[in-house]
Amino acid sequence: MAPAASENPEQEAPAPTLDRADGAAKDAESRIWLLMGDKLGDNAQVEIIARALGRPFARKLLSLQEPYVFGKPRFQPSLHHLDRKRSASLSPPWPDLIITAGRRPAMAALWVKQQSGGRTKLALIGRPKRWLERFDLVISTVQNRLPERANILRLDLPLMRVDTAAAAAAAAKLAPQLADLPRPLVALMVGGATEPFALGAAEARQTLKAAGDWAARQGGTLYVSTSRRTSSEACDALATALPAGARLYRWRANDETNPYLGLMGLADQFVVTGDSTSMMVEIARLGRPLAIADLPLRASLRTRLQQALARKLHPASFGDPKGGRLESLGNALYRLGFVGYSRDLTAVHRLLIERGLAARLGDPFPTAGHPLDDELPRVMDRIKTLLSAK
Repeated sequence: MAPAASENPEQEAPAPTLDRADGAAKDAESRIWLLMGDKLGDNAQVEIIARALGRPFARKLLSLQEPYVFGKPRFQPSLHHLDRKRSASLSPPWPDLIITAGRRPAMAALWVKQQSGGRTKLALIGRPKRWLERFDLVISTVQNRLPERANILRLDLPLMRVDTAAAAAAAAKLAPQLADLPRPLVALMVGGATEPFALGAAEARQTLKAAGDWAARQGGTLYVSTSRRTSSEACDALATALPAGARLYRWRANDETNPYLGLMGLADQFVVTGDSTSMMVEIARLGRPLAIADLPLRASLRTRLQQALARKLHPASFGDPKGGRLESLGNALYRLGFVGYSRDLTAVHRLLIERGLAARLGDPFPTAGHPLDDELPRVMDRIKTLLSAK
């Protein structure tokens, strides 16, 4: 499988796909479209599913209008949020199936289904902001608070995984640079601020100190690798406070020297900031020693109220048995468009720890965790059912 992480800047391996450059004639041969946005982790999961199907597909990369790169467009079946000149063409003949992830591509998927007269089937990874019933398949994981529905397929963890062959090749290339470093080599993978986690300069320094102390107690070396979402303020804080002997990589776009994949093959232990589900899941699937660096929650009054309301209105997440007391009201408000179903990223932490696949930073690493089941075959069965129904 291709590398798959929202923080992983490595390029996707070539695949036998049909994309915009292939032209409309080849588009007509394709029954499946992949609608892809700017989030690499989402795109990687979409690709994993498409490749596993083993059928021709057209990759449709969507670019956003400037206000919606960070701003959230009103959720509706629409293309108004897209930069049509820079986006792949969405035109007949309409596909039998769209696979997509994320709010903005999902809006375009709903528009295509509308244009096709409802013929196009939609498979969405994640949680739809609205109109859960309009998606033929919703592939949900442990962090999403979604109700029980026939069109929802529940998985434990996201599908992202590392291409082990690519990681081995990258490790061989990186190894000479690290050969003289004291072991164990502790890789600190740093994400970035995302709701509800804070990761600015102060949090970066705190995490760096905890990981550095951990490496020092073992007589090892800390290697810090930032990501696409790491802010410049956090990077500066890491550089200023970097312990003696430690290494720091500051993420750059399209940088062939990025050590991410190499570290996957070379590091003895991993510390990942708690915001990054992608990196945690990739490392857990490799069966490598993993520690989760907890981050403070953004403590604004609005955030606290949203979190408290979500626990009552939406189904309980993993390890949160008190959730969902007012679920019927939450479902009604969702149908009216007043609230969307929420997510609880800490549910991923709890699941990994319960299964012995991770520990909290500062606690001993698990000696042996339960292997992660490959849930991709379940996804394949459901998608093939959608296609055969056509």
